[in-house]
Formats: sequence, C-alpha cells, structure tokens
Amino acid sequence: MKYPNRLIKEGESNTTIVKAIQKRLMELNIGDLTGTGVFGAKTKTAIKIFQATHRDQMGNPLEIDGQVGSLTWAALFGTENVVVSDDAPNNLLAEVLKVASTQVGVMEDPPGSNKGPEVDQYLASVGLPPGNFWCAAFVYWCFNNACTQLGRNNPVYKTGHVMTHWNKTAGKKIVTVDAVDKPSLIKPGHIFILNTGGSSGHTGLVEKVEGGFIHTIEGNSNDGGSRNGIGVFRLQRKIAKINRGFIEYK
Repeated sequence: MKYPNRLIKEGESNTTIVKAIQKRLMELNIGDLTGTGVFGAKTKTAIKIFQATHRDQMGNPLEIDGQVGSLTWAALFGTENVVVSDDAPNNLLAEVLKVASTQVGVMEDPPGSNKGPEVDQYLASVGLPPGNFWCAAFVYWCFNNACTQLGRNNPVYKTGHVMTHWNKTAGKKIVTVDAVDKPSLIKPGHIFILNTGGSSGHTGLVEKVEGGFIHTIEGNSNDGGSRNGIGVFRLQRKIAKINRGFIEYK
C-alpha cells in the first residue's frame, strides 16, 4: 500500500489506511489488535512497540511516537511504498541542479580556510570576500549561473547569510512540520534551511526526495554534514532534522 503522504495518528478517520497498518502489525505479532480500523490507544501502543524494535531504511532508530510518518511507513510496508522524487518541477530548478552537480568535489584551498578559486567565486557572487562561510553563497551562485543560462533574473535573495535568506526570501516557504507530514511537498531544486543556533545556519540544495529523507548537494560541508566544512558534497539528511524548512523558487 502506498504512503498517503500525510501523518497517520490517533483519531485517523480513513479506516482503510488504519486497517492496513493494523493488519501489518498483526502479521508481525505486535500489539493486541483485531483490525477494527479504529486508530485508538491499542494501535498507538503497537506502533510504538514496532518503532522501538525497528529501524528506518538507512539503519537509524525510528522515533517512538506512536504515529506513522513516511519513515515508519517504509519500515512497515517497504521502501517501494514511499515517495521518491528526482525530477525538478520546473526548468529553473532543473538547471540549478545541473550547475550544482558540476561543483561536487570542489574543495577549499587550503582546507579549512573558506578560500580557494571556486569558493572565492561563490562568495563574490553575494559580495563577500574570501574567508567567509559560504554555504548560502554556493546556493546563490548555482541559481545565478542557472539564470544566466536561461536568460532570466535570479529570484534568490542575495545574501551569504543563511537565516537572512530564510527571513527575507520572496520564495515559497515550506515549514518542516508540513514537510514531515507530507514529503511530496519537497521537490528537487528546493533549498533547505537549517538553524544551527542563534542567527547561524546551514543550507543546500535538495537533489532527490526518498520517503522521509532528502539527498542534497551542499557547499561548505563535509562527509558528516557539518556546517563550515571544506567542500561541496552530496549528502543525505532526514526531513525531520531540517529544523526551519524549505524554499521553492520558480
């Protein structure tokens, strides 16, 4: 059964969905269920037991909340039954990802300096000198180059500061709670925004959506997904961990 693209929780009115969850839990001998189609306390408890004893498709522990989001659904029914999206919704975002993919593997020179031939260009695109954090500048540079190719204006707010971008963008915002409930809202080419404390943040581009995960291209990061890293990397993150949200430009 395909994931319905929304969070399933206690009080759910769609009995067909609830019965499918209950049937799967009963097949696994989890919980005291009879398959009534009513999502009550017993179903919630059974889901918590399942979550406590299973992991998501990347091997991470499931959140034990008694609710069925995309990660729990994939663990119950298989990853083939969750949202997978790798097609950008418009020409701009498709071109942005083409540009970004050519930069994967770019490294600072020297590492840890926030400098280098390519890094300096990213920073210059938002009016910043070498040596500054550059994840937001990388995103702007990718859009700027894509817009040059397409002969149009760059819609991205021009800044090298992540949270300023989030606060002042004219793009469409998708907050995390909505994205977790409905991963299909997130599309390739969207920009993710992470707040890392105070006014600090980290950002990058969504390349693919896979259930409750996004595959990304990020500047100023590293293999572990840290902010202020040493290069441009392809990474993977949980949608639920993107604590501010996503921006869509057209």
